[in-house]
Amino acid sequence: MDNFSVDAYAPKEIAARIENAGIVKSGNDPLRVFALAILAGAFIAFGALLYTLVTYDSADIAAGVTRLLGGFVFCLGLILVVVAGAELFTGNNLIVMAYVDKKVTLSQLVQNWVIVYLGNFVGAIGVLVLIYLSGHWLIGQGAVGAKAITIANYKVNLTWMEAFTRGILCNILVCLAIWLCFAGRTVVDKVVAIIFPITAFVALGFEHSVANMYFISAGLLAKQQPEIAQLVANVPLDSLTMSGFLWNNLLPVTLGNIIGGSVFVGLFYWFIYIRK
Repeated sequence: MDNFSVDAYAPKEIAARIENAGIVKSGNDPLRVFALAILAGAFIAFGALLYTLVTYDSADIAAGVTRLLGGFVFCLGLILVVVAGAELFTGNNLIVMAYVDKKVTLSQLVQNWVIVYLGNFVGAIGVLVLIYLSGHWLIGQGAVGAKAITIANYKVNLTWMEAFTRGILCNILVCLAIWLCFAGRTVVDKVVAIIFPITAFVALGFEHSVANMYFISAGLLAKQQPEIAQLVANVPLDSLTMSGFLWNNLLPVTLGNIIGGSVFVGLFYWFIYIRK
């Protein structure tokens, strides 16, 4: 148990704590990891869902304010992951610190990432199914569902390089939020640490692979509901397909997330504080 203190952990202590967390995560029972990953996918989906609702009717609000508000409410997802406990793929990119320090094997690293990624997908889709059955998208005469479609359509129309680089930038901020959480000692510390980096990545329009598991899947499903699709009849939706989802967005964003979290946060801090 840590000695009682109200002071934040120093950066070198944070690095050691994150490395130790990576060792523990890599040694956990795979079924437990998968279950925790399902929770994380669901938690991030709730953040994405709240973002959609809060921003769907923003015609009278300045675009910057809408982005800021949307980013703020999206923080719900990572707050639930960190405080309630769950396994999130983008945050687990920091396990690379334990790998390069030879305390986790490559097979353990890859196994964790694969299990967590798949579990996140299952959790996001689980929430999506419940939202579909609940009729939630019909709020505002279907305007919330129409917003889900336009969000997804925008994402699948990014170029490969745009999606990739936005994935890098996103997970730099997400992993910095996790890094800051490891500096804190209380729930309040962790919540405050999350708010600014996560609000920033959402407001700036960066791309998060797990969030997009919900966002784009929601657009694909809402597109199939005639009463909602008619509200965006003037919007070209040719790219909003399963292949557009997987190839145009999820693949480049996932690769970008890995580089952003593993290289620009994990390896940098390993080099600075842990490297012998």
